[in-house]
Amino acid sequence: MHQMLYPDAVHRLMQRVCDLHIARLEKWLGAVGPYIDVVLFGDDFGGQNGPLISLETYREFYKPYQKILWLRAKELTDVKVLLHSCGGIEPFLEDFIDIGLDAVNPVQISSRGMDARLLKQKYGGRFTLWGGGCDTQTMLPDALDEQIKAHVREQLDILAPGGDFVFQQVHNIMANVSPENIVVMFEAVREFG
Repeated sequence: MHQMLYPDAVHRLMQRVCDLHIARLEKWLGAVGPYIDVVLFGDDFGGQNGPLISLETYREFYKPYQKILWLRAKELTDVKVLLHSCGGIEPFLEDFIDIGLDAVNPVQISSRGMDARLLKQKYGGRFTLWGGGCDTQTMLPDALDEQIKAHVREQLDILAPGGDFVFQQVHNIMANVSPENIVVMFEAVREFG
């Protein structure tokens, strides 16, 4: 509501938060920059059913500040920018790429608009999909061994060709997942080659 009712105040707040993050980035990357390859930023813009905000709201209140942060990180050291953003975020991906995103995690394939084939076709070669290798909502907790293996092989067949993919399950592995299913998932990756 504040974004619509008090846009000037929200921009002042966003600028202040951005300034704080820049100061921390400069201090932190000044110390560890030569030793790291990736800087992780986190902003959840999606839910199971798609974006949590409109593209117009993103472009006005978030994109300008993310651009400042991501470009500053790359100015400070030779790093890639990884964004953690859950859910159905496909409508934002063009904008993310436009301002310097190198990779996104998770690739929540069970969310609206996050079909692995579509993502690979549309964005392959432009940035890295870091995740999407195994669905942690429905597959990993409940499926049988062969179902997990078939699912992982299918995801790898879609996402791995041409690179720009880091295997990882879709999201955190929760307590309801058996250790055996985790092992089956990684065995399927190893068998893939």
